[in-house]
Amino acid sequence: MNSTDLIEQPFLRTDLPAFRPGDTVKVHVRVVEGNRERVQVFQGVVIARSGGGIRETFTVRKISFGVGVERTFPVHSPSIAKLELVQRGRVRRAKLYYLRDLRGKKARIRERRIDDVKLAAMEAAAAEAAAEAADAEADVAEDRSDAAEASEPDVAAEAEIDAEDAREADAENEAEGAIEPDGQPAEG
Repeated sequence: MNSTDLIEQPFLRTDLPAFRPGDTVKVHVRVVEGNRERVQVFQGVVIARSGGGIRETFTVRKISFGVGVERTFPVHSPSIAKLELVQRGRVRRAKLYYLRDLRGKKARIRERRIDDVKLAAMEAAAAEAAAEAADAEADVAEDRSDAAEASEPDVAAEAEIDAEDAREADAENEAEGAIEPDGQPAEG
């Protein structure tokens, strides 16, 4: 493991499903227009996945009004709101650039079927990974709160003590007759 892998670890996303080239996906992309933000869906076939770590990208291709459109997304980008796996494809290559030259039925990709046992194992592994990520996030939050408590005095407790001291001082002054019960100084 490289030293950069340790630094990149907290920034890697664990909420995305396992996908590979040939799979049909729906990528929900956050689009910012002025001061508004909306989610735009881009559905197509993953034709390439390249890079590693925080720099990993994948390319999705779709046909829009008879024109092929390709878009490359960073896997771990916060601009991806959600990624849905629509269909698993059965291909024998890592890069499907040959789809650019094919049209119609020739550009079809066979579906890769997974039996129930493998699917259950994959879902269990994904749930376990999500649980581990949540535990790690909770540990980090707990460490931060412990550090904050150790470095800062309890502000709420101090405010409560100050208020109590003020009430006691008012009660003493009232008993001495210096302050009337309505809080105004006594006329003497």
